[in-house]
Amino acid sequence: MKNNTSFRDFHSAQKRREFLEKELNIKLDNTGSFSFPEETTIGRNIENLIGAAQIPLGVAGPVRVKSLRTCSQVRKTLRQQAVLESRVKEFYIPLATTEGALVASISRGCKATSESGGVNVYVENVGITRGPVFKLNNLGEAMRTEIWIEKNFKTLAKLAESTSSHLKLLKADYQVLGRNLFVRFYFDTGDAMGMNMATFATDAMAKLIEQKTKAQCISLSGNFCVDKKPSWSNFILGRGKKVWAECILPKQVVADILKVTPKEITEVVERKCHLGSMMSGSLGFNSHFANIAAAIFAATGQDLAHVTEASLGVTSAEILDNGDLYFSIYLPSLIVGTVGGGTHLPTQQEALKIMKVTGVLEYAMAVGGAILSGELSLIASLAEGSLAKAHKKLGRKSRG
Repeated sequence: MKNNTSFRDFHSAQKRREFLEKELNIKLDNTGSFSFPEETTIGRNIENLIGAAQIPLGVAGPVRVKSLRTCSQVRKTLRQQAVLESRVKEFYIPLATTEGALVASISRGCKATSESGGVNVYVENVGITRGPVFKLNNLGEAMRTEIWIEKNFKTLAKLAESTSSHLKLLKADYQVLGRNLFVRFYFDTGDAMGMNMATFATDAMAKLIEQKTKAQCISLSGNFCVDKKPSWSNFILGRGKKVWAECILPKQVVADILKVTPKEITEVVERKCHLGSMMSGSLGFNSHFANIAAAIFAATGQDLAHVTEASLGVTSAEILDNGDLYFSIYLPSLIVGTVGGGTHLPTQQEALKIMKVTGVLEYAMAVGGAILSGELSLIASLAEGSLAKAHKKLGRKSRG
């Protein structure tokens, strides 16, 4: 910048825009149009604010979701040999995207699943993770430090939970490599996504571990979390919320709405999602989980980098004995919240009101239903051979 000017020298978004307009000889009229208050956004959500990047917002659905229970509730009920309560709720899905045809495709999938009775969705709260790396002098010290953490876990939990009234320390995993001890702490953070809460709690615990052992915390995040990166750890162990969803679609619904047969859908799932993913070394055995998650995340104020983890997961499909289609998805690492982060911004608040969710577990269930519906619709389009036609019609500006 000229004359050592810093963006911090300007005390409003307007002044920063005016500086850039003059410096770069451009106009930023659209960038300067936004509705959120600067004073509650700067520092909390962004620095050097100049305005907002607008994304078109559409809505799909409603998607009908059945059996609104967490997986732990289901297991407890089954152990007690009690009758499972069946509940149904419909969700409209707000989608912020620049990809033409995406909202239409998800809407078609929602229609197909809803006319088939809805989507069964189950959610397990695995917990958000933070994974520091400690340096020791040798393998023995690393292993003794691991033992110390396990023996003093209740003390560490009490310390962690003193940093926030909304946080609970659930468990920890460990790996030793050379002079390094990697620890993966899991936290329940209520309706918040909770990454900052987990960081503050881990920082407090790491300092106590350093005081009581010979460990030196080299990095509060040692990539053992694993945060905002695709990894087999998150795929196998889960992170945030695990989500399972399934739907049985009568073959006539598949024919009438999706314009294909159950056999054609199962063949695309096997050859594309499974075999194609294996051949390419993909960590996601699905068609486009990230596409749907990204649009919902942007609309509702989630941390967009966690789309990386939402891209993990598996799509499966089978033909039942009566010829109907069984279709299912599994998301092992859905990192979301309904409070904190960007969820307080005015537009994102309105998007959450459209969904009418009561908390993060219900939000995760709605996302699971939407992703299954959108996945089903795209795979049907590929099976029909209509993908290119649909994008020509809906994804490109008319030149007529």
